[in-house]
Formats: sequence, C-alpha cells, structure tokens
Amino acid sequence: MVTFLSVIVAVFRAVFMGKQALVLENLALRQQLGVYLRKEKRPPRLKPWERVFWVFLSQISDGWKSTLVIVKPDTVIGWHRQGD
Repeated sequence: MVTFLSVIVAVFRAVFMGKQALVLENLALRQQLGVYLRKEKRPPRLKPWERVFWVFLSQISDGWKSTLVIVKPDTVIGWHRQGD
C-alpha cells in the first residue's frame, strides 16, 4: 500500500513539475542507479567526475536534494567547498 501511494505521489509530482526539472531529476536518479549497480564488494564510491556532476547539479537545480538516495546533501556541499 505504501509503495502504491508513493507511486501516485511521484506521478502527480511529475505532472506538475517543469520539463527541465523532470529531466534533471531523471539524470540524477539514473546516475545513482548506475553507481548502485556497479559490481563492487565494498559500498559504492563515487568517481571524481560523478562528484563534479553532483556539484554542478546542486548549482543549477533548486530541488537537487530531493533526488539524493546514496549521497547526503552535506557531502555534496562539502565537495563544492573543497573544489572537487
């Protein structure tokens, strides 16, 4: 039941979200899925270009925090401050 409700909320959100925001959210979720699906024995680690992606996304999108699943928002802000 909870899964069904979350799907319904996601559909309504997508309907009222602008096209650019939806594309950015899709990119962010696909990037995280790619990291998650890597065949690693240890917890997934982001590569330097992936860190740059998240810093860039945080600069151009207001809703970037809502798409984070693997990375914490504070981590992305720290990368931006470090210049990674």
